[in-house]
Amino acid sequence: MRAWEEMFNQFLTEYAEQQPDDAAGEKADLSPYTDADYFAHVDGKPRYDGVRDFLSARGIPLAEGGEGDPGPQPTVRGLGDRKNDAFNQVLERDGVTAYPGSVALLDHLRDLGTPLAVVSSSANAPAVLAAAGVAGRFATVVDGRIAAERGLPGKPAPDTFANAASVLGVEPRRAVVVEDAVSGVRAGRAGDFGLVLGVDRGAGFEALTEAGADIVVSDLSETVPHEDGGAL
Repeated sequence: MRAWEEMFNQFLTEYAEQQPDDAAGEKADLSPYTDADYFAHVDGKPRYDGVRDFLSARGIPLAEGGEGDPGPQPTVRGLGDRKNDAFNQVLERDGVTAYPGSVALLDHLRDLGTPLAVVSSSANAPAVLAAAGVAGRFATVVDGRIAAERGLPGKPAPDTFANAASVLGVEPRRAVVVEDAVSGVRAGRAGDFGLVLGVDRGAGFEALTEAGADIVVSDLSETVPHEDGGAL
């Protein structure tokens, strides 16, 4: 979220400075990028899809651009790559701390012998998992690079989740999708998975429920059995 915010607000400032004062027609919305923009347009989606959706919502027309093409003018792909650079800077500067409740659930599922996979639109997922110290917990990681190599459309399409279930040897109807993004919840529902568990990290209980989550929690610690036997 911090990387997207840094990149988009820098771009919006630059774009505003380039616009003539007497620009004709309806002006684009150049107000600062906020967390609301992240949840509405970016969260859980492949990087360039997030850029396209945000720009479309703001009425900002940009060319698609090419791979590795810096270009004199910003492009969709150029902004996506700029975000990736910002993300790597944030990762190096701030590191990653795993949510304790998520680690508790991973411990519980490990003790049960449950096979686990990570499905992420981000090409940086392996680096994040390693930085958080949980990389060895998962049998497979279907990230943005893997999806591109295998021609799998990203969330909200269910293909990346279905691919992970196939690698684990599990039928979707016997698998659980755990997601904090609306696009990811929609993907789980579209794939007819046995249970779609939403985690409200800011997307909102109602938004996750409307997207198809069977259950929504605020933290994954709520799913771990307690000593008194109580759990979700």
